[in-house]
Amino acid sequence: RKDQPDALQGFAALAQGAAPRRLDLKNANTGETFNGPYRDRDGPIPAAMVDLAHFLRDHHVNKIGPVHIETLDFLADVMDAVGETHATVLSAYRTPETNRKLRERYFGVAEKSQHLLGKALDITFSGKGAKAEQAALTMQRGGVGWYPDSHFIHLDTGPVRHWEIDGGGIENFLVGAPPHRVLSHRELMRRYHAYARHEF
Repeated sequence: RKDQPDALQGFAALAQGAAPRRLDLKNANTGETFNGPYRDRDGPIPAAMVDLAHFLRDHHVNKIGPVHIETLDFLADVMDAVGETHATVLSAYRTPETNRKLRERYFGVAEKSQHLLGKALDITFSGKGAKAEQAALTMQRGGVGWYPDSHFIHLDTGPVRHWEIDGGGIENFLVGAPPHRVLSHRELMRRYHAYARHEF
């Protein structure tokens, strides 16, 4: 609908009769929290979606973007699968300006990131990241990235793909984190392919 606020754009209609869902989240950057239902049997709860759009905004420039309920459901299902009741959000919606600055500063930030569309979340759990990665992979619902050195997982509802990258940058990604070790050809190719899948 044209009369809906921008914060509600991108919310997909859900089939009636779906079970109510809730999330318990903390934003690591702002300290803000969201704890409550975000949809009920009739679909997305408008007031909760507005709150979540603000909660998941690009805090660097304080701009609200779209939020996709499929992405929220993906996160909720992963949390349920590993028995996690709380998650901390490290990154959600990004403006093109913020994404460009992050690409200049950090390795592994995609130029056409799903964060730009409000379809991606970078999340950390209390020691269940590896299990969450495996649970998310079995669901085949989008992109799944695991950053073991930084202890966070990326979830998005874009194309199905997977990568695993440590936090040491492209050099450490390709040769191993310090102390450097010699990688086999197979391992080196695996890392190149993971990098290529993530970037492209």
